[in-house]
Amino acid sequence: MNEQSSIFALDIGTRSVVGIILKKNENGYEVIDIEAKEHEKRAMLDGQIHDIPSVSMLIQEIKAILEDRHGPLKKVFAAAAGRALKTKRATATIQISGKPIINYQDIYHLELSAVQEAQKQLAKENLGSESFHYYCVGYSVMRYFLDNEEIGSLLEQQGEIASVEVIATFLPKVVVESLISALHRAGLELEALTLEPIAAINVLIPPSMRRLNVALVDIGAGTSDIAITNEGTVVAYGMVPIAGDEITEAISDQYLLDFPLAEKAKRDLLNNSSIKITDILGFETEVPREEVIKAIWKSLDKLATAICDEILMLNNQKPPKAVMLVGGGSLTPELPKLLAEKLNLPENRVAIRGIEAIQNLKLSEQFQTGPEWITPIGIAISAKQHPIQYITVYVNERPVRLFNVKKLTIGDCLLAAGIELNKLYGKPGMAMIVTLNNRDITIPGNHGNPPTILKNGQPTNLDDTIIDGDSIIVEKGEDGKAAEIKIKELVEETTAIQVWINEQPYKVEMEIFINGHKVDAEEYLCDHDRIETKFPKTIGELLHHLNMTTYTELLDPFYVYYNRTKVTLPKFAAKIFKNGIETKATANIYDQDKIMIKQEENPKLIDLLNEKGLSLYYQIPITFNGEPLVLRKSSLDVFRNGKLLKEDSEIYKGDELQAVHKQCDPFIFQDIFRYVKIQFPKVHSGNFTLLKNGQNATFHDQLAPGDDLAIQWPTQTSEFIILNRDKK
Repeated sequence: MNEQSSIFALDIGTRSVVGIILKKNENGYEVIDIEAKEHEKRAMLDGQIHDIPSVSMLIQEIKAILEDRHGPLKKVFAAAAGRALKTKRATATIQISGKPIINYQDIYHLELSAVQEAQKQLAKENLGSESFHYYCVGYSVMRYFLDNEEIGSLLEQQGEIASVEVIATFLPKVVVESLISALHRAGLELEALTLEPIAAINVLIPPSMRRLNVALVDIGAGTSDIAITNEGTVVAYGMVPIAGDEITEAISDQYLLDFPLAEKAKRDLLNNSSIKITDILGFETEVPREEVIKAIWKSLDKLATAICDEILMLNNQKPPKAVMLVGGGSLTPELPKLLAEKLNLPENRVAIRGIEAIQNLKLSEQFQTGPEWITPIGIAISAKQHPIQYITVYVNERPVRLFNVKKLTIGDCLLAAGIELNKLYGKPGMAMIVTLNNRDITIPGNHGNPPTILKNGQPTNLDDTIIDGDSIIVEKGEDGKAAEIKIKELVEETTAIQVWINEQPYKVEMEIFINGHKVDAEEYLCDHDRIETKFPKTIGELLHHLNMTTYTELLDPFYVYYNRTKVTLPKFAAKIFKNGIETKATANIYDQDKIMIKQEENPKLIDLLNEKGLSLYYQIPITFNGEPLVLRKSSLDVFRNGKLLKEDSEIYKGDELQAVHKQCDPFIFQDIFRYVKIQFPKVHSGNFTLLKNGQNATFHDQLAPGDDLAIQWPTQTSEFIILNRDKK
């Protein structure tokens, strides 16, 4: 075989191995030969070779048949199965409090940290493996978060916490290594490698179409492989463990058909209104297409639901613009219509694509043109046009081999080398907690510095591309310094003011105390320091701030102790005037305010007694011979330091007064003679008569307030003088 113009490719699948020879010509490619054989036992599982000798033997058989027709075959193009790809979601979070605005490198570092977290999850699920035993063949960002709220972009944002959720796809290195081993045993050298989903995409969706959001679904016998394109590249891969065999088995169970006959019946349903089947008992039946579809509808719906759920998961829960179906399982009846319905797409946006869809491909009439041949032909063309090869780079002088499935970056090299990206940035410095005016405040340490990354001795970035042989040196960034702050950076500065108090000027400044000691605003703080600031805002606070105890005492309500009980007389406290207007101690102060504090006269004892509703006397008002008269007698004695006080005696703030209440007998008629002087008439013809309220009375009759008293003589009224004893 002329190796310069011919291409030998192998599609090593779970059920069968397909060998294909293509020839490159001026206009494109021509299919020269195809040979396919099924595995005799389960030598493959989910795209992974489990029995290398068995798979190698089948490859040798196909190789021998094609060599008989076309000559020796020494090199081969092959593909890693899409079903071997592992897809994982993961999240990474960083603290950005106090950090300058987020730049692109910060975001890329965060994304790669999430990819590495997905690698670790994958390694944990496969016990005994290391995270760097997986190639990352692509990832896409699902969502960004800022302070736990979803956001469109983190670029130039500021906040407390930044997070990203990614979906990443990995290819286990063992898949590639076992494939190479099987080929070597068959006497073949791997000329170039590709991925099955990439192979199909390369022949069906050229780069110019990849700016469209399209899903390619390769439905095989046991699994359905999915790839998503968007913005000019393949953004995600996935797989569901259900495919065409699910439908074939449903037909087999329903109509008692041998599996090959059930497979043929499934294909016949595509273009026929009815199908003829012969069950295992030999009975031949013609069944309408609608009846068969109804009988297997549950399995059809299960397959369509699984594929749609995976497409939505890979595509950020949004349906793509279109879906292309390839592989033998795509011939499942009603499947395109069901997929369109579940994805809310028009029916013409979901289509089965066969070999005829491959541009510039010549195919002899002897070969079939169904969708099951897309992937084998795609492997041959894609491996030739877009070969995937190993490259070797050196990370900190250690060789690292990468599987060149995409544009490789410095970040990919660090992932492959097992370097934990989230540990490359310097740790933040130690924070401190201080208490300012009884409020705890956390002062964060300085952020750590980014890592130093050199490529071939020159500074570079995580997203810089690499080529074979590049040397990369990465050094962890320096840790941030511990929190350091001066008082003046934490405390809001207050300008000094000047006020006048009773015509004397005073300059008022803020006082700062740390742990009880007065300090300067330039002082540095330490962890757990307690800071107090004192700056008066009201007149009362100002007097305390200036330690004017004389004035503060004056402003307190006037009080005395009456029989050890405190009694206040608020109206006798000092009065405050600010700028000539009476105010209260709670009034705010401002620069240049003029404050006057004026003391009222001290109260007298009578003021205190009136406040308490008391009197030094027991007294009642009466009328005597038509004139008003007040009778009174002492009922209360008030002493200060043993000295008896009068009603007009001045009392002072804080006085301790002792009061003694006396027992008072009721007033009687004869008590009035202490208040009036009676002059008997010079001429009279008998004794006088005592009257109380117009009735005869005696000297011992008790009096009540308001009584009307009189003395009458037989001949003429006596003269009397009312003594001024009510003010005695």
